[in-house]
Amino acid sequence: MVFAYLKLHFLALKYVVLITKICPFSSARLISVALRFTTLLTRRRSNPMLIAARAQSKPSSSAPKTAETAPNTPLDTQDGWLFPTSPISATNAPEILISRRIFTVQSLVGEARQLIENRYADVWVEGEISNLRPAASGHIYFTIKDLDAQLSVVMFRRQSSLLRFMPQDGMAVLARGKVSIYENRGQLQLVADLLEPLGAGALQIAFEQLKARLTAEGLFATERKRPLPPYPTTIGILTSPTGAVIQDLLNILNRRHSRLNILLYPVVVQGQNTAQEVMEGIEYFNSQTAEEKPLVDIIIIARGGGSIEDFAGFNDESVARAIAASQIPIVSAIGHETDFTIADFAADLRAPTPSAAAELVTSAQHVIDQHLDELTQRVLRACRYQLMRARERYNQLSASAVLARVENSLGRRLQRLDDLHFRLQSAIERLLREQFRSATLLRERIMRQDVSHRLAQVHARLDRVSTRLAQAPQIHLRTHRTHLVSARARLESLSPLAVLGRGYALIFDAHDRLLTHAAATAPGENIIARLGHGSLSATVQAIKEENN
Repeated sequence: MVFAYLKLHFLALKYVVLITKICPFSSARLISVALRFTTLLTRRRSNPMLIAARAQSKPSSSAPKTAETAPNTPLDTQDGWLFPTSPISATNAPEILISRRIFTVQSLVGEARQLIENRYADVWVEGEISNLRPAASGHIYFTIKDLDAQLSVVMFRRQSSLLRFMPQDGMAVLARGKVSIYENRGQLQLVADLLEPLGAGALQIAFEQLKARLTAEGLFATERKRPLPPYPTTIGILTSPTGAVIQDLLNILNRRHSRLNILLYPVVVQGQNTAQEVMEGIEYFNSQTAEEKPLVDIIIIARGGGSIEDFAGFNDESVARAIAASQIPIVSAIGHETDFTIADFAADLRAPTPSAAAELVTSAQHVIDQHLDELTQRVLRACRYQLMRARERYNQLSASAVLARVENSLGRRLQRLDDLHFRLQSAIERLLREQFRSATLLRERIMRQDVSHRLAQVHARLDRVSTRLAQAPQIHLRTHRTHLVSARARLESLSPLAVLGRGYALIFDAHDRLLTHAAATAPGENIIARLGHGSLSATVQAIKEENN
């Protein structure tokens, strides 16, 4: 009995060691698994215990032979194996085998998913985005990769709606989430909860993307900028009433222009309500009039320096459009000289500091040396840290595990729906391309066999031949006329009459003989001079010969 029990423990420990090589456990969990496995082995009629006794080829001889082998051990036959129905002793313990555990694909993938999700419930992964596919449902699918490996990533709509930037292919990011398996494809994936770009921050990426889009719309074009009135009488200021910015503005404006009227519209310059209050202030000043003129001549939007998180309200698209739509010129004086916001680009004039804005609107020529201290509070980062701590505490609650499983199940089904949507869309596009190609080929074949089309080609060729035939006599006549004119010109250039046309004359005697020497005639004889046009009759008066 003791020997059989030790043998059972040895087999249990052997298989536990094999399991730990596949799935690493802690020491406490390893002991728990070993004890549980031993209990299953020693429990009567349990699954792991099988007696290696099979029925012989003849049913009549198998039962007596088994009874002789273990006469004191009642046996139960199931699926060709003999299970003991009484406790095993040292005398009736034959060879013990561990049965094979057969998984279905779904159960195997499901258990693997649970192991992986428990082991890698909160990880950070660094890599480069590729194959980005935003879905119509709001989920984002992409692949994060490095030089040696790649991993599919899914970010569901609730998490993707919190992103301050738009992921793009080739962007280096840092993703946080849990590793899971998409069971429909058996694919390892990361279910991301947080995505941060490497290098520039998320707010910086959102700032650059919004700036590029509004620039393409022409919202920052120079032609839209309005000139500042040279002599303002009233200035409206949008800033915090309790900050140092308003004090600096009042000091400089009073020193430079003591008769200048100043209207303050108090707004918060940091936080989620900043954009809404700034828009309301701009609308307020544009709606107030005095004697059919705007109540203020210039609006100054001012706040002190800070980080890009502090300027989030001034990087809002609605603020930029409100500034562009204002009928009153606006001066942006947000932060320090090196700080840039979307409001700066949309405003009619950007001042490097609020103090410089006061000097610019009063035509001051002095340079302000004082700079406001930078605000160092990182509200967004602190809120994110507190949210992470609250989520960790929430995950420790018992009900949270149930909600997490429901959410994971819903997310997988939504992912499956998106996958089917992508496949359906691809199949439809492929079918349309094939139908269009077939229709094109059929149209070409019909056009080649169409009698009217071929007849039209014959008529067109006949028209071209008729046109050439009708033009042939004219072309031939024109060619011969050209040759005739050329021959006539050459003939006239060789004619003696052409020489006469240049002032020369031919002299004939009374017998129409051409005279070439003066000695061939005598005084008193009549001669005829033929000119280029007509002839003359003359009488020789004297003869003069010249010796050459």
